[in-house]
Amino acid sequence: MTQFKLVQRAVFSFFALFLLSAVTVKADTITISGVDSGGFSTATVVCEFNSQTNTFTFTITNTSAITQPGSTSTITGIGFDLPPLGNASASGLNGFTGSQAPSLSSNFTFSDADLGNVPHGFNSVVLDFGFITGSNFNGGSVNDGLLPGESASFTVSGAAFAGFTEAQICNAIFVRFQNVPLAGGSQGSDVGVPTTEIPEPASMLLLGTGLLGVVGAVRRTLKARD
Repeated sequence: MTQFKLVQRAVFSFFALFLLSAVTVKADTITISGVDSGGFSTATVVCEFNSQTNTFTFTITNTSAITQPGSTSTITGIGFDLPPLGNASASGLNGFTGSQAPSLSSNFTFSDADLGNVPHGFNSVVLDFGFITGSNFNGGSVNDGLLPGESASFTVSGAAFAGFTEAQICNAIFVRFQNVPLAGGSQGSDVGVPTTEIPEPASMLLLGTGLLGVVGAVRRTLKARD
């Protein structure tokens, strides 16, 4: 098999996988880190979005590294500000419903109302929906939250998801940590945001287009040698 055929086969395989992923609901994972406390406040989030039913599910795991006694870096709030950042209404987009899967370790309540301020430098954020353990995102109950090493799963649905991609929804997450070690100016609490993001399908398509360019270049090189 010639070099050109090998490259051509690799590119066609990529496009086959790309098309398959476009029609298949799959899970993606992002990592979360506190904007002030860093490694003291971390989490992983596994997201999955079904665009046919407008249903978004995610599982969050508190991976915070606690090295200071008396602190827990407990997750007490999880909110989403769908693009574009902010909203003319204090309650953001409306019409979502959500629930938490049964859990022995945490007790979150879904809210589609005004979730209040997102602290630690996110004054322009308006959360469209969220899961909270208090009256708003900024507050919260450590006793009802998610401790390091614990996981919880959630489901949200609503027609307002129409037109959004899995990447846009999952990357729009904000995580509230309470009882955080006094590091990096956290003052005992923090907000975590994605440090790794899910790429948009358009980015994958751009990569495929670049591979096609490679195929063309290889073909021209091989022809020049003949």
